[in-house]
Amino acid sequence: MTKKAVFLISAALILEISVLLILFLGVKEIIWGAFWLLVFDILTPVIISLIVFIFQPLTVLWRNQIIKKAKKKRAEAKDLLVIGITGSYGKTSTKEFLYTILTEKFNVLKTKEHQNTEMGVSQCVLNDLKPEHQIFIVEMGAYCRGEIKLLCDITKPKIGILTGINEQHLATFGSLENIIKTKYELIESLPEDGVAFFNAKNKYCVELYQRTKIKKFLYGENVELAGLENIEGVKMVARELGMTNEEISGALDRIENKFAGIQIKQGISGLKIIDATYSANPDSVIAHLDYIKTLRQAQGKLVIVMPCLIELGSSSKEVHRRIGQKIGEVCDLAIITTKERFKEIKEGAGEKAIFSENPKKIFEKIKSIAREDNVVLLESRVPGKLIKQLTIANRQ
Repeated sequence: MTKKAVFLISAALILEISVLLILFLGVKEIIWGAFWLLVFDILTPVIISLIVFIFQPLTVLWRNQIIKKAKKKRAEAKDLLVIGITGSYGKTSTKEFLYTILTEKFNVLKTKEHQNTEMGVSQCVLNDLKPEHQIFIVEMGAYCRGEIKLLCDITKPKIGILTGINEQHLATFGSLENIIKTKYELIESLPEDGVAFFNAKNKYCVELYQRTKIKKFLYGENVELAGLENIEGVKMVARELGMTNEEISGALDRIENKFAGIQIKQGISGLKIIDATYSANPDSVIAHLDYIKTLRQAQGKLVIVMPCLIELGSSSKEVHRRIGQKIGEVCDLAIITTKERFKEIKEGAGEKAIFSENPKKIFEKIKSIAREDNVVLLESRVPGKLIKQLTIANRQ
């Protein structure tokens, strides 16, 4: 709940209460009261839009002032080393891995969860950056061209990490080319003595690595399982900053799960639950399916529960066919909880894919096959109620 959201909600509530009081006190006949109430209900979207429009200039002015103050404070931190992290996926886990390792030797600040926009990063600079901080790790998100560049103008990174590029948010960017150009804004913003790190497992990162002129590294070439390469990337960054292998190894021991984006939980009747509900994108789904394949026991079954992915634009059909094919290769059962691209998933997965949007029915289906050697992957926006039902910790 940002200040802007609180203000708009408050303004809307005040308006609605005022209208209801006027109708209640001023209209004598019920039929006319009902009529004007209906008119107000129909016009509510227009009225709310007008409220947003009227206050938009003030919002922009306030935003620009916050960014200006953040830029000034950042400029005063002359010795601060800023590491920018961007990509279509893997940003948050890479940030957390890097923070854990670098705090072994340095005083480090990182942006908080979901704090990856110009306002979030600026607020982090203003509220959390202290003179004693040596390194600032900045997660950089974007939905359109120029947003990564703005974040770089605010924070002035010297090191940039590009974790991977895919069709995620294609619907807002308009094209894959725009996504690639936007993510590369981080590398283009680095100084001549800056250092760029690229995920070797992502073909677009490799292409951008080849055209980059400053000091650069590819990481994760020899990782066998997709999804583990970013842990290799942060180790490489740590070495670049002078940390020894012993220091890095000591820090890595504190990371319980080195596979990005998942939590391993104990489920009912001995089930192994792979909770990957934090976020989802085409590459992470494929990587998680490859991962659970390594967990298969002799007689065990592999099950995935997931909705169709969103914001993929024109690539959506092809992406879901690809996911369906991987499901067909890996899983014994796929329960798809939304209909948008169920047809495409089923084309690849065949009879292994079924549709169900009812958490109770999904739970009963999984409960009927629950046993110690079975694995259930929960991917993306799975209902929280279902997660609680399936995991032991929430049933005691």
